Amino acid sequence: MAEPGRPVRSQGIAGTWPAGRAASAGGLAPAGFDFFWTSLVETLRAWLRAEAGAGRLLPWVPVAFGCGIALYFSADHEPVLWVVATTAIALLLGAALLRRSRLFAPVIMIAAVATGFAVATWKTARIAHPVLAKTLYSVSLSGFVEARDIRERTDRFVLRVTAMEAQRSDVRLERVRLSVRKGTAPEVGSFVQLKARLMPPLAPVRPGSYDFSRDMFFQGIGASGFAMGAITVAAPPEAAGLRLRYAAFMQGLRDAIDARIRATLDGDNRAIATALLTGRRDAITSPVNDAMFISGLGHVLSISGYHMAVVAGVVFFAVRALLALIPGLAASFAIKKWSAAAALVAAAFYLLLSGAEVATQRSFFMTAVVLIAVMVDRRAITFRTRWLR
Repeated sequence: MAEPGRPVRSQGIAGTWPAGRAASAGGLAPAGFDFFWTSLVETLRAWLRAEAGAGRLLPWVPVAFGCGIALYFSADHEPVLWVVATTAIALLLGAALLRRSRLFAPVIMIAAVATGFAVATWKTARIAHPVLAKTLYSVSLSGFVEARDIRERTDRFVLRVTAMEAQRSDVRLERVRLSVRKGTAPEVGSFVQLKARLMPPLAPVRPGSYDFSRDMFFQGIGASGFAMGAITVAAPPEAAGLRLRYAAFMQGLRDAIDARIRATLDGDNRAIATALLTGRRDAITSPVNDAMFISGLGHVLSISGYHMAVVAGVVFFAVRALLALIPGLAASFAIKKWSAAAALVAAAFYLLLSGAEVATQRSFFMTAVVLIAVMVDRRAITFRTRWLR
């Protein structure tokens, strides 16, 4: 006779609890599996409802947008621009029409993915330019110097080509990046004439590694190489343009800052100080650069949220402290808003001085959101801004 409180067992049947839910011996009880599956589904539904709640769906939109960009770079061939653009617009309109429907959350996410895919396609089509396919020797080039990098052993500069002559080739490149002996790179904004050896952009050294050619393509550079012989500075055949004059002005500021740092520091100390102020990291030696990344401190060299917050915060509190020393201003005017405006100007200048890389742009926009919120009497520090930073 079975003991009270214990399940009844019979030959070939595994006892279960509660009674009446039995499974074949050696198998998994259906009730247990159903309970586990139901609990999992309900948990996932609860999480999805929480993430799609008021104010919580927005942070996932840029994630979906980035997934669309990643999907573009994994495509086997170049998509048709008008097709992907039409699809993205149709999905966005559909999401707008379904705002009060339960389908809004999945449709807006799919629309964000399609929009990221379409934007990446449009960006590629907008900057499309010739790219060198084979090595060319003794190419005559003339053009404007758009950028200059001072490196550890050699210097290099980006040349916006206005005239190009090469034997047995009719390709006409728009921009090239050339390496020269250290200390011989021409000034930004100058018009130069030279001979160079040009090579196609470097492909990944192994499958899945960094693609230098893609990086150069999106910078508008169609070839890299070496300057051969002397570089002649000549009178430009046309005006340099506002963009080039701006680049020359900012390069002059960076060179002046680097000269002041060089007068006090040397070696990698000078290179790191210059990188934190101007964004130029090429002068850092390879051992120090590798050590920074191995130790997990490589992100410190990239100007982003921490650097932007320090600059804006120091300016904000310094200006506010100085204005507070004048009782008439502190009592009659909103000096906190004035300080926020000054900090916003300083952050914008730091963005331009450092070269406005992607990480720096993101950090500037988030800093600007906080400072503008201070100026318009809105809450500046929220969970959403901290998540996006």
